Amino acid sequence: MGIRKNFLTQLTEINSHFWAQYISQGDTVIDGTMGNGVDTLKLIKLVGDEGKVYAFDIQKEAVNRTKNLLEKEKINNGCFVLINDSHENICCHIHEHISAAVFNLGYLPGGDHSVTTESGSTIKALKDCLNLLKINGLISVMIYEGHEKGSEEKKSLLKFASNLDKQKYHTLYIDMINQNNQPPSLLFITRKHKRDGGHE
Repeated sequence: MGIRKNFLTQLTEINSHFWAQYISQGDTVIDGTMGNGVDTLKLIKLVGDEGKVYAFDIQKEAVNRTKNLLEKEKINNGCFVLINDSHENICCHIHEHISAAVFNLGYLPGGDHSVTTESGSTIKALKDCLNLLKINGLISVMIYEGHEKGSEEKKSLLKFASNLDKQKYHTLYIDMINQNNQPPSLLFITRKHKRDGGHE
């Protein structure tokens, strides 16, 4: 027998595993922080040619990197939309229900580290995604506190998630509590109840 992959050592693997349980071919999903395009590519493979991935990033450099990656992978350009805008403006671009939304917070790897996500815009984006999220849909947030505004962002996000209506949402938080150097943590939110007076 080969050595099994140890999911507990890599939060990115845990994250991707969760996505695969909630996202199906033909679904519509959001990548709220496209970065270098790695997560965008994973999501596109999950939704397939009949699905749609809306990917956001405030930095043009991230959009260009993602575009280059998807071209290199020969991805059908009809199954994704790359949006050079802050995720706090999701509601200006998307009006359809989604199966999932993912966020990988912090700064662009290999980019300008002074440009980071912030709690105000991130929570605005999460609220918009919750309004679009289908029953049994998933929001995942990879949180990094190892940058200037990271600790405040983490604190605000956990407060926000803790105060969500327990009749409508389940939340799960994963933290690597015995590791050094401020490792990332994972926040999951799933909708379990339909919108008040609405239809799914």
